[in-house]
Amino acid sequence: MVGRAGPLRLLLDVLDHAPSVALVEGEAGVGKTRLIREALDARAERGDAGASTVLLGACPPLREPFPYGPVFDTLRTIGARVPSGLNPVCGVLRPYLPELADRLPPQPEPLADPGAAAHRLFRAVRALLDALGPVVWIVEDLHRADDGTRDLVRFLVDDPPTGLCTVLSYRREDIPGAGLPLGRAYRHPPAVTSVIIPLAPLEVSDVRALAGAITGRDVSAELAGRLHERTAGIPFVIEEFVRCLGGDEDTLDSVTVPVLFQEAMADRLLDLDPDTVGLVHAAAVLRVPASAALISSVAGLSDIAATAGLKQALKAGVLHEVADDLYGFRHGLAQQAVYDSLLRLDQRRLHAAAVDALSGSEGLSLVQLAHHARGCGDTPAWRAFTEKAAESAHAVGDTALAVELLEGLLADTDLPAPDRARLAVRLSRIAVIGLAHSRSTRLLRRSVEDPSLPEAVRGEIRLNLGLLLNNQAGNHIEGRADTERAVAELRERPELAARAMAGLAMPIWGEEAAAVHQAWIDRAEEQARRHDSRVLHLAVRGNHLALRMTLGDATVAAEADALLTLGGTTEGTAELARMCANLADSAAWLGRDTEAVHFARQGARLARSCGAPFLHAIVEGTRLRLDWTQGRRQGLGERARRLLGAAPGVSGVEAEAHLVLGLLAMTRGEWDSAGARLAEAALADPVNTSAPLLAAASAAMIWIHLYRGDDAVACAEADRAVPRIRRKEVWGWAGDLLPAAVLAWARAGRFVEARALVAEFESAVEGRHWPLAAAALLACHGTLARAAGDHARAVDCYERAAASYAALPAPYAAARCTEAAAECAATDAERPLSAEELTTLSARYEALEAPRDAARCRRALRADGHFAGPRRGRRGYGTELSPREREVARLLSSGLTNREIAQALFLSPRTVEQHVAKVLRKLHVTSRADVAAAALRQGDTPEPD
Repeated sequence: MVGRAGPLRLLLDVLDHAPSVALVEGEAGVGKTRLIREALDARAERGDAGASTVLLGACPPLREPFPYGPVFDTLRTIGARVPSGLNPVCGVLRPYLPELADRLPPQPEPLADPGAAAHRLFRAVRALLDALGPVVWIVEDLHRADDGTRDLVRFLVDDPPTGLCTVLSYRREDIPGAGLPLGRAYRHPPAVTSVIIPLAPLEVSDVRALAGAITGRDVSAELAGRLHERTAGIPFVIEEFVRCLGGDEDTLDSVTVPVLFQEAMADRLLDLDPDTVGLVHAAAVLRVPASAALISSVAGLSDIAATAGLKQALKAGVLHEVADDLYGFRHGLAQQAVYDSLLRLDQRRLHAAAVDALSGSEGLSLVQLAHHARGCGDTPAWRAFTEKAAESAHAVGDTALAVELLEGLLADTDLPAPDRARLAVRLSRIAVIGLAHSRSTRLLRRSVEDPSLPEAVRGEIRLNLGLLLNNQAGNHIEGRADTERAVAELRERPELAARAMAGLAMPIWGEEAAAVHQAWIDRAEEQARRHDSRVLHLAVRGNHLALRMTLGDATVAAEADALLTLGGTTEGTAELARMCANLADSAAWLGRDTEAVHFARQGARLARSCGAPFLHAIVEGTRLRLDWTQGRRQGLGERARRLLGAAPGVSGVEAEAHLVLGLLAMTRGEWDSAGARLAEAALADPVNTSAPLLAAASAAMIWIHLYRGDDAVACAEADRAVPRIRRKEVWGWAGDLLPAAVLAWARAGRFVEARALVAEFESAVEGRHWPLAAAALLACHGTLARAAGDHARAVDCYERAAASYAALPAPYAAARCTEAAAECAATDAERPLSAEELTTLSARYEALEAPRDAARCRRALRADGHFAGPRRGRRGYGTELSPREREVARLLSSGLTNREIAQALFLSPRTVEQHVAKVLRKLHVTSRADVAAAALRQGDTPEPD
């Protein structure tokens, strides 16, 4: 049950402590019935179901409910379980329970006093329930109960039999009068466990989890937010909505309302007065919460009629006051159900009334005016309002809304050609700094294929389309081809041609050598010098600085800081934000962390100020990677998953998040999960992946194969990865790759190739400001010396590498080199590693959330006769999971077998079996598949990958 762990625990606790009463309240569809069924199922799974008789009943939606009907409906199901020796008063139940008459005592004489007769009947029901022993008695939808049923239920919960657990569910808003489910305030008697369990709608995170469970795939945070807005977080509505949605997120706003929901809304309108129905129809057409005055104006009602109608709509729960003097529907699906029930003629009439009402209102909403103009069939007005709304959104930095509005205009097949060209150019300019790209790329592709467009116009659109494909869509082959073609089409607009050339100078994409990118930036600067455009100057200079940093120029930062004073306009600020994002990204790949942090901070600030969410997301991806490298692992996985949800389909940003999740999984020993993440990040589509990210993913994959003992597979990955770097001629990106590749080749006995590679690497690094590559070079020399048996030189190289890594800082790489140096020293001196060295290393790995590496050190301690921890005073964990058991639970949750867990934690299979048994026992589950959910309920599972 998504988002209901707390309420489920409460209800289970009530069921375990009779006599007890649980009042489960919540609006329609919020999950009251599901919660109750889950609690019963949980009791059945743990073997408690047979100890109690479960009586299920509900109050049906009848206009005139039968007196006591829901209570007797539950008692009829007792059947053969009626015990002998019942209290004689139970005989009064014979007329009400003819199915049980032959098992009940004789019927007593009737009483003349109705009050006394009712009291005797209540006593009889209580006596029967008492005789049954432990009973779980459930009455749902108590808000529909007749007064007699409510009085009987109140009698039973005021003085329940000792074995009775009562569960009552209801919708408080639908209870007549004061909204009290039992007719008056309930005060539980002494020795009775009582609890009210209010079920609130789901939060966005829970909506995301529920939608993912229904669809069987990851749901983006953006889609989850839109689902939450449309469904108000009500589980039943979410389930119905998602099933209608299918797999196309673009259809979210046009999905058909489920038939059952349409009928339910229609039924709620039947009891309303005509004026109230008209008011509800007007609210549905307005679509968003509106003031009482606006709704009544659209409905054409007088103030008196509108006030009366609004009161009735609120009382019936059809409309809700969502803020002060703002009224609307509980969720978008309810609004759509009412809107869809209107004839098209009525829809157009009300939309026209909305245009009139909104046109004369303060705080003119161009988006709403555009919507209603289209709804009433006024296409020219719709186009005019939409274009103005897009301009306004872009002016205030709402890039996403501006793109959405322009996309809507360009999707109009009847749009005149001149308007189409003008709007396509505008969309292309805005889309390149936004996140959403799927629809924009389709529309822009259609535009550049229009032969009627002037070549220069087509060239500008194609330039921005190429950038969009390159940066957001991750289609680098097609994007680069479009950008190169745009250079030719922009011959009459050399300033834009220079922008295209500067884009082609960015070295991270494709397999072209650095010299090719240098040639493009030289051409761009030559063109830019012929124009006095400050924005063009910033665009070209910013890309040139990023290229120079990538190639190891140490003087870039000062020049870039000087440019930060030249923004001025929104366009200039956007170019500075792009420059800072690119410099931060480049610096982070090279180990120039101080510069990376500085430019990431500046880039985020500038991106926010000019409304460039794509650039802000790029910076966040760089920060993720920096935090991984610098050892800040706390909450890193959750941040990576949030970034995945915030930028769905934006390949470069997604790749960064997947890479970090893969690296986290690697250090935890979850190698299959790590491999899947690394494939998502880069390895599944190397042609369309940035070169430094591809090198980092390959490096991680080589380490995984080496950990598994698959040296041949590790070499194969190295054989693919090294030539890519060689073709790019940017060896600064090999800082992660080379130590792994050299180790793989050395293990395979390919010493000649390994030495040649290190020599080539050393020559390339010389004179370049590539700190990570410099540290990696020392580690590579250590590996070569170790392979040659020169342990003294290996120790020296590894220790220098560890110091260089620590200075970056890159603590995980530093710890690995420290461990390698210690191992070499122990081999050379024919002495085991000291307990102090191993204990310190183990603690460093633990701090970096690298349990596999820490376990390796503890295993070495045990092998040398040292005890890896305090022998006395160890904490007892009781029913809680110990740290080791939490590690095992996390690996179990990832689907690892006992053998794989043993390998990851350097434990024997027998020890793992014992840990698994303890985990299952402490979590009260019998299946490994249930460990994840159970551990999550207890808060014992660290974040998964």
